[in-house]
Amino acid sequence: MKKAFKFGLLPRVLTAIIAGLVLGNFAPEWSVRIFATFNDLFSGFLGFCIPLIVVGLVAPGIADMGKNAGRLLIITVILAYGFTLFSGFFSYFSCSAIYPSLIGDSVFSPDSIKSTESGTVSPYFSLEMAPVFDVMTALLLAFVIGIGNAFSKGTTIKSAMEEFKSIIEKVITSVIIPLLPVFIFGIFLGMSHSGEAFRIISIFGRIILVIFILHILLLVIMFSIAGGFAKRNPFKLLYGMMPAYMTALGTSSSAATIPVTLNQVKKLGVNEDIADFCVPLCATIHLSGSTLKIVATSLAICIMTGLPHDVLLYAGFIFMLGIMMIAAPGVPGGAIMASIAILQSMLHFDESSVGLMIALYIAIDSFGTACNVTGDGAVAIIVDKLGGKT
Repeated sequence: MKKAFKFGLLPRVLTAIIAGLVLGNFAPEWSVRIFATFNDLFSGFLGFCIPLIVVGLVAPGIADMGKNAGRLLIITVILAYGFTLFSGFFSYFSCSAIYPSLIGDSVFSPDSIKSTESGTVSPYFSLEMAPVFDVMTALLLAFVIGIGNAFSKGTTIKSAMEEFKSIIEKVITSVIIPLLPVFIFGIFLGMSHSGEAFRIISIFGRIILVIFILHILLLVIMFSIAGGFAKRNPFKLLYGMMPAYMTALGTSSSAATIPVTLNQVKKLGVNEDIADFCVPLCATIHLSGSTLKIVATSLAICIMTGLPHDVLLYAGFIFMLGIMMIAAPGVPGGAIMASIAILQSMLHFDESSVGLMIALYIAIDSFGTACNVTGDGAVAIIVDKLGGKT
């Protein structure tokens, strides 16, 4: 029997964007209102789930790292967090210098991109879906439970956390991710219907090019640091990781690329035991490429919609994002799902801004994953030198 063709998330999102742009020009208002209603309900459900996602994913991640707190783990986590912070600030300062001339005066009021409030288009009805607790409470609860469980000998809470995590992952992979293309279609349908879509899309292409260049520069910097530790040519080290880069570019999955990453890291001379420990761990906790992408795309949307984006605001956002990324799950879409909480609470993104963020993020998802995976090689090289060969 032939295996059914799998239409991945990226093709579905791109199809949704194109369809929304085209159909929005001549779709009757009643049909636009149908999708405005769906978007209103979906964004309400997403708002309800975000605090639960934070608790369900971050708490077990912190607990797992704490329970296994060995020397190599501590070194690896510190490096992953350090590179994540660096990538965030590198992205912010680079984009702050580039975006004003790139985006120009293409600033939109927040209301102009709301698919549920474009002109006379509004949802047929709304439902109140109040979250159980707010995002900051969820973050504090996740830290308290995660850190507490890391030092506790009990298994009851640990088992409950793991079961709750599996429920949250199921909600993400079986409900939220499959419905995202419909949500994004509704956003671009509403924007196209109101005449704003093509102005935003024209900016998207330039932003994607900037992010791609920044990813390459970030890898050069990371391998220059690793090359300094190993006293080897950084460009040869980076070239040695290209099979992993290309595999991740095709699969958009750090987990699926682990065998290739592991093989290339060992070819670079990293001790086998350290490689076997470091590469699978970094596939989960090292997301420098994703962090760069989130900061760059969120900053673009802040500028486009006139939201505040000063350095102090973004410094707090990047430090918190680093924590979210270090404990981010290995579930597809987990990084962007976990970051929505602080996008809303710290940068004040509304549902339409979140939708644009997700669309732009997914459009370049494979580049971020490839950067994450390739950067794992730099982390492994440094851990090998700092952690010894034992």
